[in-house]
Order: sequence, then structure tokens, then C-alpha cells
Amino acid sequence: MLNNQKDLFNLPDDITYLNCSYMSPMLKSVAEVGIRALYGKEDPTSVKPEDFFKNTSALRAEFAKLINAKSGNDCAIVPSVSYALANVAKNLKAGQGDNIVIADEQFPSNVYAWKELEREKGIELKYVSAPNAKEGRGKLWNERILENIDSNTKMVATGHVHWADGTKFNLSAIRERADEVGAILVIDGTQSIGALPFDVQKFRPDAVVASGYKWLMGPYSSGVAYFGEYFRDGRPIENNWMNRLNSEDFRNLINYQDEYQPGAIRYEVGESANFILTPMLTRAIQKINEWKPENIQAYCKNLTAPFLSELQNIGITVEDEAYRAEHLLGLRLPEHMVMEEVKKRFDAERIFVSIRGNSIRVSPHLYNGEADLRRLTECFKVSTPA
Repeated sequence: MLNNQKDLFNLPDDITYLNCSYMSPMLKSVAEVGIRALYGKEDPTSVKPEDFFKNTSALRAEFAKLINAKSGNDCAIVPSVSYALANVAKNLKAGQGDNIVIADEQFPSNVYAWKELEREKGIELKYVSAPNAKEGRGKLWNERILENIDSNTKMVATGHVHWADGTKFNLSAIRERADEVGAILVIDGTQSIGALPFDVQKFRPDAVVASGYKWLMGPYSSGVAYFGEYFRDGRPIENNWMNRLNSEDFRNLINYQDEYQPGAIRYEVGESANFILTPMLTRAIQKINEWKPENIQAYCKNLTAPFLSELQNIGITVEDEAYRAEHLLGLRLPEHMVMEEVKKRFDAERIFVSIRGNSIRVSPHLYNGEADLRRLTECFKVSTPA
């Protein structure tokens, strides 16, 4: 069992930060890597040609370890979810009469790429809405997704958890159903990878992407993706020199190459060696691999369980345990509580959470303790009738 890790961060003592799903605080060790890298360019002679490739291979290796990919070459460094999914959209084998199944109200980056395909190729988007139910909501939502996958489905696009309320999707069942109809599975892991165990050997996704600045604990404008066999011979959305075969040999760069680097590296963003952001994200994922996501889940579960019971007793709804993540909880208010009033109390008490739709999104991490959850709970209790 992990202990509280707040001493590894520089979070202010006068706030209650339960909002890692919005943006993680920076680990001190990651900030130190960034500072050293920032000043490293004062002497450009210290940057050697091989450093362009050491930086990237180290990050890919750490991400591959985190998601249990067979090789770092199965991974690619990307600046954003939208960048990785644009590569997916460019290489999706689908057209008129085909459909894409997506969980409704996903983060826009996992929708806009497919809307473009809808306009360009006439592919139907099938939005699967969550049921309007207080009990069994997650189970019913998963069942609806499976029911909407049919013989014309070419792709299922979802998160491992829903970004707004933490509802967990049964990726094993979705993968099995997708296999039955010959569809691919594409996962936006931004709100899960790093805090919730994810195994590409178990779920067999065709593509996965995670932004770096949330649960991967890294800097903004950085991220990592995985591309499976379906995309092995695909065409990337950009052509940069580092993605081409033998680009490590600077002397021969004018001998232009038609072939790409092995595996998923062809989908990597230009200047992926970024001498500041890439080492920072590498150090952050190294720390997550030390902690292990399953231990982060256990810590969050033990931390929140007593308080969730209190909140449910005063009428607040939370997803069934089997269909929720422990690091990202969606709290829905009973009728007698007014969202704006609750938000004002959060602001007054300097409690940081997110409001997404009709859900209050609470996302703890290893830097949170019982006092944080107690302050959160007391804000709700003020609204409870005597």
C-alpha cells in the first residue's frame, strides 16, 4: 500500500486540490528535469546528434512499460489527443454505409476527428447516450454500446472511463464484440492511463492515446500514443525527417528515404525529441511506473470509500463500484441541493474540483489525504435539510 506522497509536490497548503482530471500538479523531480533542460541550450554543443533519439526512445520505453506494450517501437510521441486521432482518421478503412460507435458526451477531441469523416466520407456516427437512471447506469450504458455495434461498424471510439464522471467502460467486452464484426477499437486514455491499470495485451486496442499533463503527471503539450497492427503500414498526417529510416545518420540525411522507422514511430510529431518536454514526461512516467497504477487505484479507493458512504447517505448519487474508477468520481446532487450554491462553497473553502454537465467531478491522487475529503464532504452537508 502506498503512503501519502504530498511531499513530492509543491502544492500550496491552503488549498484542497481534488482536480487531477483537469491538470496534475508537477512533481518536484519533473520540474527539476525541466529546469535543467531549459538551461541546457545555453551551450548548444552539449546537445549531440544521438540525443535526438535517446530522448524519444526513453519516453517510448517508459510508456510501453506502463501499458504493457511489447516494444517502445509500438508507441509514438504526440503533442495532443487530436494529433494522434487525426492519424487514426486518415488511415481508417471505412466509407459510405459504414458507421463509428462512440460513447456520447466524450471529450471533443474524440469526436471532431470522426465528424470530419462523417462530412468527407458519409460515415455514420452512432452516439450512445448514457441512460437516465440513478441505479445501474454504468451497466446499462455498457450494454447500449454493445447493442449499437453492428455489421457496418468499422470502429468503436471511447475512453476507458468517461471523462466527465468516471463511468468505466468494459473494454474486454467491447473488444470481443468489435472482433465479431471486424471493427477496430480506439481508446482515449487521457483520463485513465497512469492512474488505472491498462494492458494492451488484455484489451488489444488498435490505437490508444493519452495526453501527458493529467494522469501521466507531465507537462502540457506532450503525450504518448500506441498504434497496433492495423496501422503498421499507414500514412502519417505529417512527414518529418526523424520518422524516416536511418535518420540517426546525420551525414546521410540528404539521401532521402521512402521507408519509415519501425512500428508506430511513423506517426510521431516533428521535433519529438523536444529537449524540455520529452525528458519531463519521461521522468513523470518513470515515477508512475514506480508507484504502479493498481496501487494508485487502491490508495484512492481507501481514501474515498468512507466519505462516499456519507455522501450517499445524504442523497448524492455515485456510480456503482463495478462501473466506476476510483481516481475519478462523478457526484450527482439530489434535488434539494443547488449546483451553484455548492460551487460557491467550494470557492470559499478553496476546494478545487470540476463541474462537467450535471456531475461534480472529484479526482484525487496520492497527494490527497483524509482532511481533503473531509472538507469536501462538509461542503455538501451544509445543503442537507435538518
